[in-house]
Amino acid sequence: MSNPIEVKATLQPAYDHIIVGGGVAADKAARAIREVAPDASVLIISDISDGPLYRPGLSKDLWLKPNAELDSIDLATKENTGAELLLGTRVTALDPKGHTVTTADGQQVGYGKLLLATGASARHIGTPDDERIVYYRNADDYRHLRSMVSEGTRVAIVGGGYIASEMAAGLAAVGADVSVHFPGKRILEQMFPDSITGHLSKLYESKGVSLNGDFFLDSLSAGEKLVLKSTSGDEVVADVVVLGLGAAPNIQLAEEAGLTLEMGGVLVDETLATSAPDIYAAGDIATYDDPILGRRRVEHMAMAERSGDTAGRTMAGERTEYRYTPLFWSDLFDDGYEAVGETRTNHRVEEHWNDEHTAAVLYYLDDNDVVRGVLLWNTWDSVPKAREVMAASKEGKLAASELAGQITPGG
Repeated sequence: MSNPIEVKATLQPAYDHIIVGGGVAADKAARAIREVAPDASVLIISDISDGPLYRPGLSKDLWLKPNAELDSIDLATKENTGAELLLGTRVTALDPKGHTVTTADGQQVGYGKLLLATGASARHIGTPDDERIVYYRNADDYRHLRSMVSEGTRVAIVGGGYIASEMAAGLAAVGADVSVHFPGKRILEQMFPDSITGHLSKLYESKGVSLNGDFFLDSLSAGEKLVLKSTSGDEVVADVVVLGLGAAPNIQLAEEAGLTLEMGGVLVDETLATSAPDIYAAGDIATYDDPILGRRRVEHMAMAERSGDTAGRTMAGERTEYRYTPLFWSDLFDDGYEAVGETRTNHRVEEHWNDEHTAAVLYYLDDNDVVRGVLLWNTWDSVPKAREVMAASKEGKLAASELAGQITPGG
């Protein structure tokens, strides 16, 4: 895939369906619309300069697989759906009454049905405007970061969560000298108990990644080298800094249009319809009623895929309900996991390991001993069973004392 260029298309006055956003949810929605209503016109407007990509590849395959290129994660949305793509273009206004959107270059376009799939943006803090400081989120960020990293490049990652853990593994795999700096005691401690974080600490260090807890960033200065200073006065010198501080949902367009918001997202019903007629929301920004966990908002790939498909089908005339508890997953060097629900260590965690202590099933229980999340550590093909356990626990059909043996670790 060559570097994209911004294309100013000549648009129709109106489309049957407009999708605002250029990620996986947009791709899935366009595919569903095409399947249900082959003759419908579809326009995808995205402020990103690439068409929809399989986003997990940006922090996984492109770093971990030899010779992997951006083409390998391109979803080929236009070719597979016939949708018109308007890239590198921001939608600045949404008029629910007039059924129109307005772009930054002044184009106004009408719609029959609209999907907001605007995703989330990397959280920013006050940092110098320097190309060596990267907030990692999209393909342009990948191109830029990859161009600066080679064998021995000193890369400091700030953050101890999901994206920081994956980027540390990926950058180490291509030979960078990686250090990770985070305020907690151990990386991913908000998700994993000591049994796993202790293992990960040893694993990352064995791969040459330096993990530095109790690091509270005070300042980041850009001179000949980048210098990070902690609140305790410690300094870290780096060639490149990657900031992995989480993401914020892109809900400004919905908010300004008067759509109902809740839990930091756009509130939707069982068909992913918003409070405004003919407007739907999917992916990171959708606040919905999970059939097991209740009202929540989820920023993971499975959510984007399934909700995009559901919204597209309903928009095209095939009413479909979103009744789904999404999973998420990651690979960390030679280990991997799949998980469902609230895998947070502020819940009580019950651990079940195999005899070799290489695989585990972890249950996350609330104060009422109801299972709110399941983590499958090096345990595969068990997500459906994990959902069954959570549903049975919620309904009072499975006691906490009966969890042992429900899922076999390492299965």
